[in-house]
Amino acid sequence: MESGRPVPPVVAAWHDLVRRRHADPTGASADLEGLLAPDVVFRSPAVHSPQEGPAVTAAYLRAALVVLGPELVYHREWYADGSAVLEFTTTVSGKQVHGVDMIAWDDRDLITDFTVMVRPVQGLEAVIAAMGAELMRG
Repeated sequence: MESGRPVPPVVAAWHDLVRRRHADPTGASADLEGLLAPDVVFRSPAVHSPQEGPAVTAAYLRAALVVLGPELVYHREWYADGSAVLEFTTTVSGKQVHGVDMIAWDDRDLITDFTVMVRPVQGLEAVIAAMGAELMRG
């Protein structure tokens, strides 16, 4: 996970939250909302339109952490001023998933934009089905 630059604080906080979420599924929820700007937008391959605001973004990210599960591994990261791309793999419902999280943040280190892209299509279909089920539970 080297980009040649220091890990931005918001990315380090995200990784810490992901680690803690896998260790204790109920433990990291409050910290998640503390990472989100009031005007945050979440874009998911599981829904057509952008989701706006911290409450709905937190709900989608919590569901994603459950769905992507403990097999979620970040491999490479790229940083620019106020943004990062984090490449990951996991398995969902027996399907391999390869994707990226694209994160942008403001000068207060609060996430303003979180976009997820996933491939291949079989993995995407598994993610969409599992996200729908998890969001219904939530």
